[in-house]
Amino acid sequence: MNMGLSMTAIWQHRVRHLALVLLAAGGAGMASVASAQPIEVDVVGGISDPMPIAVPAMPTPANSSTPAGDTESLGRQMAEVIANDLKTSGLFTPRGPAGIAPVAIPQVTAPDYPYWVQTGAQALVSGYVKANGDGTLTIGCYLYDVSAQNELKRDGFVVPPGAWRRAAHKCADLVYTRLTGEGPYFDSRMVYVSETGPKAKRIKRLAIMDQDGANHRFLTNGQSIVLTPRFSPNRQQIVYMSYLQERPRVFVYDLATGKQRLLLDQPNMTFAPRVSPDGRFIVFSMAIGGNTDIYRMPVSGGAPQRLTSSPGIDTAPSYSPDGGRVVFESDRGGSQQLYVMDADGSSQQRISFGSGRYATPVWSPRGDLIAFTRIGGGFNVGVMSPGGGNEQMLTNGWQDEGPSWSPNGRVITFFRTAQGSGKADLWTVDLTGVNERRVPTPLDGSDPGWGPLLP
Repeated sequence: MNMGLSMTAIWQHRVRHLALVLLAAGGAGMASVASAQPIEVDVVGGISDPMPIAVPAMPTPANSSTPAGDTESLGRQMAEVIANDLKTSGLFTPRGPAGIAPVAIPQVTAPDYPYWVQTGAQALVSGYVKANGDGTLTIGCYLYDVSAQNELKRDGFVVPPGAWRRAAHKCADLVYTRLTGEGPYFDSRMVYVSETGPKAKRIKRLAIMDQDGANHRFLTNGQSIVLTPRFSPNRQQIVYMSYLQERPRVFVYDLATGKQRLLLDQPNMTFAPRVSPDGRFIVFSMAIGGNTDIYRMPVSGGAPQRLTSSPGIDTAPSYSPDGGRVVFESDRGGSQQLYVMDADGSSQQRISFGSGRYATPVWSPRGDLIAFTRIGGGFNVGVMSPGGGNEQMLTNGWQDEGPSWSPNGRVITFFRTAQGSGKADLWTVDLTGVNERRVPTPLDGSDPGWGPLLP
């Protein structure tokens, strides 16, 4: 498996497609295949009854020193990251690595099932960390059904020591996808606006971090205000608006070089950019003569193409995952509402008809939902179908806004502003609207953009 950091698979996935069984209630032996239930997590009902899952520290064949720490310590930290990922999903109750028995190397591939049954765990995540002669680490990841005493899945990675956290996220993704049937999302990053200073004079910088808040770093120095950062599909660029030289315009930031370039050199205000799913175009808003419309232009530069022409403000465009349509907000009818159009600007139609105003729409990576901010008696995040039906509100804060989707379309990140202080923090919520969690950041945070899954 290529993880983009010299990571390669050391063996192929072995997925067992046979039905995996649990012990029959009150029975003394294994349940028959005909009457057994497969071990899996209900992603809707699992929130109220999370699956207990054991995550012991990963042992090492020989404790060795690495630039990231010794392999024994890394094995414990790996398990902590995996357990935290699974816990924050709201679908699992991890047991360990603290408070449970350590695992010896032979037990990685031959678990002591009677012990794990006693812990109450239904599943077991095991593995190991081994230092290689070339300075890399080999990390194994195994998932077991404790009751059926079966291996469910395994994978292995060879990584530089500094990439051990990515291997942990990959292991957590393996567990999550096998037990839920949902796509992975732990091995991903977020970009956002880091804020500090008084409300009247906020310093706003671009910042990037792993989805769990680790590996945090600032991308800009705060000398100019930045807003609405969004990843490109190739994960290598970020588009955003900057008030550089007091002129609000769209810029493109290259993560590999740290360089930024102006998208369109002209005197008009440009803002709210997003990159098309194929990476060819940037769609954005531009204000000319008191009217704001949506435009698109090639990422590499060129002449902008106007997509909307109604009086008022058309902004916040977001592509459908197939690139064929764009959702956006407009006040053309007298209040902020959501509209959908074809990618060339044709077939524009309103889709929001609930109470209040609607803003900041963003299409799910799965294409089945559009997330938005609804304004009316507060700001809250909700979802609706692309046709405008099945509206569901997911949050109930004082000011929750700016949703952005996880790579698998199961979780939404947004920012929550506290009443009075103006302090903003990043949060996530899943599609049940139940599992909310705060994303740790060094300073205040707003305008999150969740990036694609890393390779």
